[in-house]
Amino acid sequence: MPTAPRTALTVVACAMLLAACGTQSASPGGDDRGRVRAEKLCPSDFSQYGGAPSAEPTAGPSGTPSPVPVPSGDDGVDDGVKITALYAWGPESGCAGADYTAEFEVTNQQTQAATYTVTLAFRSASAGPAVNRERVVESVAPGRTVKSTVVMKETTVQTSQVSGVEVVEVRSVPTAEASSASGPCPESGVHLYADKGDAAMGLRAVGLHLINCGTGTYRLNGYPKLELQDEDHDTVAGVRILQGTDRISTGVAGSAGPRPVVLRPGEAARTTLAWRNTTQAGDPVNAPYVRVWAKPDADPVMVVPELDLGTTGKLGVGPWQKDETYQAPATGAPQQ
Repeated sequence: MPTAPRTALTVVACAMLLAACGTQSASPGGDDRGRVRAEKLCPSDFSQYGGAPSAEPTAGPSGTPSPVPVPSGDDGVDDGVKITALYAWGPESGCAGADYTAEFEVTNQQTQAATYTVTLAFRSASAGPAVNRERVVESVAPGRTVKSTVVMKETTVQTSQVSGVEVVEVRSVPTAEASSASGPCPESGVHLYADKGDAAMGLRAVGLHLINCGTGTYRLNGYPKLELQDEDHDTVAGVRILQGTDRISTGVAGSAGPRPVVLRPGEAARTTLAWRNTTQAGDPVNAPYVRVWAKPDADPVMVVPELDLGTTGKLGVGPWQKDETYQAPATGAPQQ
């Protein structure tokens, strides 16, 4: 779902990054004062919006990027995220295929370990469209600051046109409640996650998916329990959670009645969240986070479906149904 951009960190750039900003150079024997100047490693990986988190740039041939000035001080912090450096990797940098990198810090201001999803926008000096890149920073302990990097490759924006980078969105979930679609099976024995959803003419629908990745049978019956949270992780009040989606629309899944679902290992179930973002009198309600209990005795999992509920005050949730279309990956093959 599209969301409104958050407070921007405007970055003032040189008119021409490669020509006017200068170039960091490396000297194997050190500079004139005897201090060694280390080159930055060439970027070797990057993450795209909606893709799996990529690893940190790995060791490789050194390069000499052109630095772009970034703001300093507390004014550059957005929800615990601060951009600390922006580099342009031009033809003279020694790194083929890389355009630029943004380095940032995440400070966990919460009381429990959290996993962050940070979206940065790389802006063009020619006022062209921004290019967004997403980065997941896992398991940041309370009070700790972790550094990370977003790498841009093979873009349509010319390096000399890049004017800066800004924080578009920051989302965080408790690490103990982070959703997953694949990877190691959680202690609960199930993966639970939300898909990207669908939006048309003000009608919204997002699927919740549950996969039995354990070794035993997993049973569901009825509707998941939901708790809506705002950007500050405060519980959203005044929204009715309806059992069934038919009072939202008859054109989305989730209108059938509940029935028992039995999942053998490798089988899956799904349900649907449906709402409208109509805005009339009153203040619109936005709830980025939804805490989900698949059944009464299940551990909660937090998903981020970005609910833009307008002033409707209603969210429909369908019952769990077996997902007959799901196919478990072959043994030994990574889950997608």
